[in-house]
Amino acid sequence: METVDLRSDTVTKPTAGMREAMARAEVGDDVFGEDPTVNRLQETVAELLGKEAALFVPSGTMSNQIAIKCHTQPGDEVILERDSHSFHYEGGGPALLSGVQLHPLPGERGVITAAQVAAAVRPGDHHYPRSRLVCLENTHNRAGGTIFPLEAIGEIRQVADRHGLRMHLDGARLWNAAVATGISEREFAAPFDSVSVCLSKGLGAPVGSLLVGSREFIHLAHRYRKVFGGGMRQVGILAAAGLYALAHHRQRLADDHRRARRLAEALAELPGASVDLESVQTNMVFVDVGHSGMEAAEVVAKVREQGVLCLALGPSVIRLVTHLDVDDEGVERAIVAFANILGRRGKRP
Repeated sequence: METVDLRSDTVTKPTAGMREAMARAEVGDDVFGEDPTVNRLQETVAELLGKEAALFVPSGTMSNQIAIKCHTQPGDEVILERDSHSFHYEGGGPALLSGVQLHPLPGERGVITAAQVAAAVRPGDHHYPRSRLVCLENTHNRAGGTIFPLEAIGEIRQVADRHGLRMHLDGARLWNAAVATGISEREFAAPFDSVSVCLSKGLGAPVGSLLVGSREFIHLAHRYRKVFGGGMRQVGILAAAGLYALAHHRQRLADDHRRARRLAEALAELPGASVDLESVQTNMVFVDVGHSGMEAAEVVAKVREQGVLCLALGPSVIRLVTHLDVDDEGVERAIVAFANILGRRGKRP
């Protein structure tokens, strides 16, 4: 029986069409700026996001860390939401690589407000670090793939302008936000000085992210990509996968969203599960099994025995992510597997 892998949208395999595009890719030495496929990918993404230039990098973490390095000086402070990827999952990179400290703010489903940002800005006093950068995440991973509203971003931009702050967007899943809302990636990116987007999540490419911004910013980012060890050579093979993904896999993200909604609504009906349906806005479903009498890790192990893979995010919460390699049948199999485990428990109090 084929496994249904709902651990992440990073587990996808290249499609036959993507593999063909990779095999046919024209390549050159990208460190010399001579890989034509990489150059075309960078131009394409810069145009899509309405920025002057883009830089292809190996990972979203590197992209975010290069951005932080470019925007700050050691001793500066970065304002961000407390469950953001850069705070939790990037290995302490801001401190290690840029010498900055983070000022995490509590958000509502990953969203912080302009008032919170304004209150977090440090006074112009030498006792304090210098507030320098605001980092937002859209969609927000740990909040369940939730969308940061464009209006709220605009209000934070106004605060940033008043205080001379720069803004960076971790848009690893910005493609999902655009498809879910009908608001273009360009519109979402407009308020930011820099944006990171990922190719290897919902779009299904095997590797790679892009950092976009002004030409001056990307020139500096190119230097730090080298310093951080991210210079690559005949990488057009991977860039071709990204170009194929952009052309063929963006609009189909709506299928992932539909399947996540189906999964969420079905699991919410199980006696041993609880789902915040308002947080299911794109391709993620967070399930709380705290009332089932089992810990999340135990439920994950039991559904694994039935051919369904997912992740425990804590003692009681499980994350499931729909993606290119999960079809309607896979979602139904996952629902049955969870029902076999959680449906046998008594109703929640």
